[in-house]
Amino acid sequence: MGTMLVRLRNPNREVHADAPVLVSVLLERLDINRESVLVVRNGTIVPGDERLEPDDVVEVRPVISGGSE
Repeated sequence: MGTMLVRLRNPNREVHADAPVLVSVLLERLDINRESVLVVRNGTIVPGDERLEPDDVVEVRPVISGGSE
């Protein structure tokens, strides 16, 4: 078991989390709604059932939606 760096956006902060762990479990531990964010590992968007490993760099970004009028 190890740790990984998790960068949270809006507000910006960094935390270390135990790994390995599923994306869905990580978000639950951080009390974040999966539907409201994108999870990016080492530059690639990953789904909720993806396993995150020690030494991964993970970014949790809020989903921003918009449209035209």
